[in-house]
Parts: sequence; structure tokens; C-alpha cells
Amino acid sequence: MASTEPPPPAAAPEGNEYSSVALNARELEWAINSPELVAEHKKINGPIVRTRFPPEPNGFLHVGHAKSMNMNFSLAFDKLGVPLEHRRTIFRYDDTNPDAESPEYIDSLRRDVEYLGWTPERTTYSSDNFQQLHDFAVQLIRTGHAYVCDMTKAEMEVQRELAMRRANARNSGKDPDLEHPILDSNILPGRNRNTSVQRNLDLFERMRLGCFDEGTYTLRLKMDFEAANPNMYDLVAYRIRYTTHPHAGDGWCIYPNYDFTHGICDSLEHIDYSICTLEFESRREPYFWILHVLNLFRPKVYEMSRLNLQYTVLSKRRLLKLVDAKHVRGWDDPRMPTISGMRRRGYTKEIINSFCNDVGATRASNVVEMTKLSQTARLHLAISCPRAMAALDPIKVVITNHSEVAGGTDTSLRVFTVANSPTDDTMGSHTIELTETIYIDASDFRLKDSPQYYGLAPNKAVGIKYHGGNLCCNDVKLDDSGKVVELVCHLDVAADRVKPKSYISWVPNNSIKAEVRLYDNLFSVPEPSDLWEDELNPASEVVYENALVDPFVRQLMAGCKVDKWRSNTALQFERLGYFVVDYDTTYNSEVNDGKLVFNCTVSLKEEVAKKKLNADEEAKLEARRNQAHKDLEAKEIRMKIAPADFFRLAEEFKGRFGKYDESGMPTHDIDGTELTKSMLKKLEKEKQKHIKQLSKWNQGEK
Repeated sequence: MASTEPPPPAAAPEGNEYSSVALNARELEWAINSPELVAEHKKINGPIVRTRFPPEPNGFLHVGHAKSMNMNFSLAFDKLGVPLEHRRTIFRYDDTNPDAESPEYIDSLRRDVEYLGWTPERTTYSSDNFQQLHDFAVQLIRTGHAYVCDMTKAEMEVQRELAMRRANARNSGKDPDLEHPILDSNILPGRNRNTSVQRNLDLFERMRLGCFDEGTYTLRLKMDFEAANPNMYDLVAYRIRYTTHPHAGDGWCIYPNYDFTHGICDSLEHIDYSICTLEFESRREPYFWILHVLNLFRPKVYEMSRLNLQYTVLSKRRLLKLVDAKHVRGWDDPRMPTISGMRRRGYTKEIINSFCNDVGATRASNVVEMTKLSQTARLHLAISCPRAMAALDPIKVVITNHSEVAGGTDTSLRVFTVANSPTDDTMGSHTIELTETIYIDASDFRLKDSPQYYGLAPNKAVGIKYHGGNLCCNDVKLDDSGKVVELVCHLDVAADRVKPKSYISWVPNNSIKAEVRLYDNLFSVPEPSDLWEDELNPASEVVYENALVDPFVRQLMAGCKVDKWRSNTALQFERLGYFVVDYDTTYNSEVNDGKLVFNCTVSLKEEVAKKKLNADEEAKLEARRNQAHKDLEAKEIRMKIAPADFFRLAEEFKGRFGKYDESGMPTHDIDGTELTKSMLKKLEKEKQKHIKQLSKWNQGEK
């Protein structure tokens, strides 16, 4: 059943004069270009080295795509030693699945590439090649490399499973015809595989004309059912879909799939390096096989590890579920790892690109700590953000001796000049006035003092920033619920006053009301599991609707247009963190009116300032933490189970089976009933899943 192909041409020197060591990966004979193809490619590209960034427009780009952009637009060329003038990158929409794509996604991808500062050589669409792809499919039918298949999805799964079992037997030195014989040629090799060229041409043309229902026929590639790689088991190249394409319109009712399309598009666009993530490593065989049988130029393929970031998920399926289930505000929620979400949270292109540079691109799998991203943000924002004071949960403070210590004609006693940056004089300064009534943050006051607490408390003094005097609390006013609503204080400016242990920030009585949103990790565990929805952090967003901010913010907002597609005004709220204006803002600085909303990009230190949770929220959070701890303990126990003992010792299978074969696979129920083929198939999948998890766990342990 193996596909009989002529031997590939001998190796020829390829490409350009740049590094031949960088970006090398597993080699295949099919990947070798003929001297004629190399010469033609070099004639077109010359000294140019071309990469491509080919996202599918079925969602918003995330930080993993930012890493890919950084690699394809910059880092790959650095590794290869390519001069700036010879670098080219194509931005391609891999738009072959109209059911999942939309104009909204297409537009967002373009805007995100622009936001990160990358300039593609040109923008292309896979769908622009639909006619050429169709013609190549016809060519493959004519040369006996493709056929129209009427097998159902279930039949294909049985076919694939049998081919895999036979390949595993062959690889272990056993006879596949004895271990897993072919009992029905309609399944393997399949009833359609050896049909005539004319029959397949006719059916494929009728597929194109819309003569059949969806799911009745596919076009499959005639590859190799004896290969060790399941991706060579006659992949589907075309499916029938009666869906209007968001870019190509309604001219097609058959659409090519990813494996058939992307290698051909790489070749048609004269790509030198096709860079993807390691989960596509096993796709090398079909990638080069297709280009080989079509005699098209084969780019070099390099797989790098995907970006895994703590406390988040990067699966588009999971991100879409977060949005659809309204766990977040949308694709651009500041807690989301999407480029839109990160931009809304205040991560500039400089922060994101610097983070991607630091992470780099290798083939080693790892999980990047969220603190690395946070620290990158702090380093960049510290030198660019002006400073101001704010009270997120304000408490009113009346200074009873204000007229004595800060009143009168000497304004220097109450109006202070504050540097917008302690290190950059070019950022200027602003003034702030100590009014008779000021506001401090609730986190800076406690009714009950303690030796470890350096904030304000009854009959205790703290320093007050910029004024320098001691603020002493004389009286506390509470509402009916016992909440502190006002502090009656006086200022001690005596020369012999006790030096305070801390200085607290404050805002005057003409401060601007704002809504401030604090953000923590979206998940309560570093690496969300299959139970990821149960691991969401209930305190990932805390909103202060009545915060007060320095009147200086009005000056900062003057003339600023709030835009969801660019970085908006950012500043540091002293002692709190770095904040950015959210696009929910309607504030008009000219009339000092409208809603002003800030998102916290990152705290000043790793400890995130949090609003105190109520008892119910605390209980839920503690329950989640306890459950996460129990899940980890259970996983540690599970990862000690050898594959041969899996069905005897795993909790969900204990006591279910009575007999096992030599490999540990169950053969009979506990009551002696022989297991069905369907049940054996399911159990084999469970075993393979355990083996995969075990391998990943052991790699992590190392």
C-alpha cells in the first residue's frame, strides 16, 4: 500500500550565502530540491531571505502569535545573519476554513500586526490561491496521487486506527498481518483508493459544481498507510462546505484544508523559511510529500517551542469559550492573553516585543513565569510614565488645623511642586494643593493598630507625602454599617515631632472621580488543567467605581483621543502601580466631565494590591485552592503508575476488570464478560493519553 515514488533528486546546494547552521531541523529526502528548482528560486529571490507569518483568522491574535511575529519578522533573520536590507516577511491570512472565520477577525489581525510595529513585505490570502490550489488538486488526481472518497468520518477513524496498530506492530518487529490483519478492504486500504483517474476527475468536478451534500465526499491524498507517521494516512485535501467565504465570497463550495494549502502557498510565495511550532513537527512528511509530488520548491521548515505562559491559556478554543461563557468582557478583556487584551491593559508594543526577545525561540519546551512579563512592563513603564497620586477606596479626612499650618497668603505651605518623573527632568512637573479636606486610600487606615502596620490608625501619626508634616488621627466617624466614612485629623509640623515610619499618599478635595480596575492572574493555578474552568480566579478583576485621582490627570488627558487600537495615556499612581486609560472612558478634559476609567497594567511590586474579599468570596477562593492542591496530589500519585498497571491502579478503573493481557490491557469485565472492540478502542486511547501525560510529566521533572 505504500505510495511508489521515484527516488528524490540528489542534494544540491540551496538558498543563499547566509548561515547554514541556524534553523536546522529533522531532514527528509522529500525536502531536497532539484538543482533546477534551486536555481529558479534563487533567480527570483536573489539575496533576499523571505519568511511568512500565516495566522488563521478564526480568533484574535494572542501573545503566542506575538512570539511568532517576533521570530518571523526579526529573530529568525538575526539567527541567520541576514542584513536588514535583505529581510522580507509576508503576512498571510491562512483563510481556508470559512466556518470559523469572520471579517472581525480579519480586521483585528491586521491591526495587531500594525500595533506591534511589524511591516510586512505584502499581505496575502491563502484564498487568493483557491484556483491554483484546485488546479494542483486536479493534477494530483491525474498523476494518481489523489482520489475522491465517500468514507464517513467514523469509517476513516476505524481506517486510521487499524493503520496505526499495524504500523506499531511493524515498528516493534511483529507481523502486522498476524497481529492486526486487514479483514475488510473497504476499510483498508479503502473502497475508493484504487478507483480510476476518470472517475475521480468526474466526481471532483461535481463536488466543485455543488452536486453533493456536505460530508458525502472528500478529496484525499494517496499517501502511505504503512508509514509510521499517521499524518501520511491519506489526508483529506478538500471538503464540501456551503459557506460563503469572508474574503473570497461565494464562488466556491469546496475548500482545501490546512495541510494541503500552506506548503503550496509557501512555495508560491517563494518562502525560504517556513517557521511553526513543535506540535506541527509530525506534519513535515505531508508538507514535503505534497511539494515533492507537485515538483514545487521546498522551503526549509523549522519548528520552535510554543509559548506557554503561567496563569493563562493560549488555546483558541479555550479563549473562545472564555468569551462565549462571559467569564471575561470579550476578546480584548485586559485579563486575556490576546494582543487586544494586552494593549487594553497597557502593554505597549515595546513591552511585548521586548518580552518576546527575552523569551527567544528554541526547540526546548518550557513554561514562562508571568513575573517575567510583569517585570518587563515595569522596566519600560518606569521611564515613560508620569506620576500622580490616587485613592482607590477613598476615605474623607478633615484637617482641623489646616488654616493654621497651611492657610494664609503663603501658598508654599499648601501648594507643592511634584516632579512627573524622579529621574527624567524633561518630563516636567505639576502642582498639587493640600486642601482642608483631603482623601486617603482605605488601605492606609485601620481602626485597630498593630506593631507591623505603618499606616494611619486612631491616635497615631503618619507622614503625608510632599507636605512633610505628620497627620495625626483624632477621631473616626462610622456609618450605620460600621464602615469608616471620615477621619478627623490634625497636622503636626513641630520641629521636634517624631519622625514617622511611613508617608502615605493623598488627593485634594478637587480630585477627579474615576473608575479603577485592578487585575490579577486569570487563573488560580500556574498551569491550568483539563478542569481549567474550575480554576478561574474569582478575584482576577476588582473594580473601584469611586476612586479619586490627582487633578493633574486632567492636564494629562488634554487633547488625548482614546482609541481601542493603540496605546492610550498611561501613568503611575504612586505606591500602587502603572495604569492606562481604558477605552470605556468618555471623560472630556475641557469641561472636566464624563467617565474616566483606568486599568492597572502592573503593580509597582509583585504583590498586587487587592480589594478585600468578602467572606463568601474568600471561602470560594480557599475551596478552589484546596481543590487545586488535592488535584496536584492526585496527579502526582497518578504519574507514578506505569502504563502496564494503569487499568489496575488508576482510580477510575480500579475494580472494573477481571482479566488483562501481557501488556496490561483489560480483556474482560470484572464479571468475566469479554470486552467489545469499541470498548478496547476507547481503553487504548486512555492508555495512550496516560503515556503522553507521563512523558510530559517526566520531562518537567527533569
